[in-house]
Amino acid sequence: MRFVFRVDASLQIGTGHVMRCLTLADALRGKGAVCRFVCREHPGNLLETIQQRGFAVLLLPAATIAEGYASESTATAYAAWLGTDWQTDATQTLNILGDVSDDWLIVDHYALDARWERSMRDKCRRIMVIDDLADREHDCELLLDQNLGRQAADYLNRVPTTCKLLIGPKFALLRPEFAAMRDYSLVRRSNPEIRHILISIGGVDKDNVTGRILEALKLSALPANCRITVVMGMTAPWLEMVCCLSKDMPWPTEVLVGASDMAKLMADSDLAIGAAGSTSWERCCLGLPTLMLILADNQRAVARGLEHAGAAYVVQDVGEIMEAIPRLIHANLASPQQYIAMSRIAANIVDGQGAIHLINQLGC
Repeated sequence: MRFVFRVDASLQIGTGHVMRCLTLADALRGKGAVCRFVCREHPGNLLETIQQRGFAVLLLPAATIAEGYASESTATAYAAWLGTDWQTDATQTLNILGDVSDDWLIVDHYALDARWERSMRDKCRRIMVIDDLADREHDCELLLDQNLGRQAADYLNRVPTTCKLLIGPKFALLRPEFAAMRDYSLVRRSNPEIRHILISIGGVDKDNVTGRILEALKLSALPANCRITVVMGMTAPWLEMVCCLSKDMPWPTEVLVGASDMAKLMADSDLAIGAAGSTSWERCCLGLPTLMLILADNQRAVARGLEHAGAAYVVQDVGEIMEAIPRLIHANLASPQQYIAMSRIAANIVDGQGAIHLINQLGC
């Protein structure tokens, strides 16, 4: 079978959409499928990462935002993320796909909706959409929304009546190493000591939230034998500044760039500080207690669901970091029972088998 992914990464979009599509593409390739990607050359793209994973990338030209298009009444809320209007993107995508037809087109992009998807019908047999927002119409046979608390009713009148909905964290797209590390990680949680903190704000962190977290940790009552690991992406604009700050921390602090062993890092950590993005499900799978930051409006639903379930502490605004992080770390240190409960609740939300569940639905 043949699959094509339409997905982007950028300084504005972040890296999460591409990374979860790569997870799915890896699983499909393991079943003998051929996968390729269509991506625009935004600043902060992951084109090299996709190619290093062995997938062909069809390149759309760098962003040339058409003046005024994003303010049209028919534009999606995230239209500016596309870098052009949807009609131009559709035309460019059709041209670059050429005469090859695919069994599935998989779309993971907040700036695209049913209008763009309908224009692709002559190039593919079926369309799958990966969404987190439930805020626009889609023309697809299959839709995945992995958010906790999402209901099928949220997509009422937004997808065809024949569309199959895959809803909830059961379908969270995690690389297989997370399921492989799950048992090891959960056993570690029975001894709730905070000796290793993992900070991971995503591959870009354009607003230097990582730097603010490190400054807040200086005000926290961490054990003397604690250590800190910071994970950043290769395109992170504040990387050099964070490296300098790490040398001035009261505890040993290591900065890793482009870490390839996140499952092991998470399993060996006692507390995570991270964004409410796609890595939320990785942390849940490993039962890793988390101080979660909301860095964008589209992360609020994830954070709200995990906080309500008791699977994470949530910092609602980056302006609260300096006060909230020392307070929440103290709460974890003072209540081992709460730490254990948070770990168990998180682990019950995601089992790490989402990609397997999904490829069965794709008929591969």
